[in-house]
Formats: sequence, C-alpha cells, structure tokens
Amino acid sequence: MSRQFLLNKSAGKIMGVCAGIADYFGWDVTLVRIAFVLAAVCGVGSPVLIYLLIGLIANSIR
Repeated sequence: MSRQFLLNKSAGKIMGVCAGIADYFGWDVTLVRIAFVLAAVCGVGSPVLIYLLIGLIANSIR
C-alpha cells in the first residue's frame, strides 16, 4: 500500500496543510497546529513560507 500526502481541506482551517500532515502521520491535528505556531514564532516566518508552498504544491482530497 502506497501512502501519499494530501491536503485535507474539509478538516483544515486555512489550506488544509496541518490537517493533511496529521492524516499522513496519524497524529492529532491540534498538536500539528500547535507545533506549527511554535515553529512560526521561533522560526521568524520561514515556517509560514513553507506552509504556503506546501499548500500551493500538494494535491488535495477530492
């Protein structure tokens, strides 16, 4: 069985990136969102650019 990363726009808040990451790894989406916020605060904006790139490049669940 081949796993593929997909955006989950139905469970997502903005672009579905955090929900897609949570689905892919089997994690709770709230933990992924908290980790993203902490990374954005500590990472001086670079996680936000990565988030946008993933949101624009990755496929979404139909």
